[in-house]
Amino acid sequence: MPGTLRHFAINADDVPRAKRFYEDVFGWTFTPWGPPGFYQTRSTGEGHLGALQGRRDVGGQRMPGTEITFGVDDIQATVKAVEAAGGVILMPPFRIEGVGELIYFRDTEGNVAGAMQYEREAWT
Repeated sequence: MPGTLRHFAINADDVPRAKRFYEDVFGWTFTPWGPPGFYQTRSTGEGHLGALQGRRDVGGQRMPGTEITFGVDDIQATVKAVEAAGGVILMPPFRIEGVGELIYFRDTEGNVAGAMQYEREAWT
């Protein structure tokens, strides 16, 4: 199965300010989840899960304003495919309990994205 766009994150230097902005502009609702300053939203459209979080570095790469994550069936096969196609793994597979296994990679054009092998329950 091809990678499917499943998740996006908005990285913010001032999370409370960004939260107010997206609530006011788009009417999104946010729920605290995970570490402090991390929020999820399921009000962005059917089948999409969004996050609002503090900006951070992954594998020495400053994360962009918006990042995307692709849902994949096999995270290990995706790691091999990224590397074979000339990409670089910035963060090796990391397990998020109850969600799945996540990697971050840089493509051949310098773009950073994630790939996640989701647990089935994460999307029900």
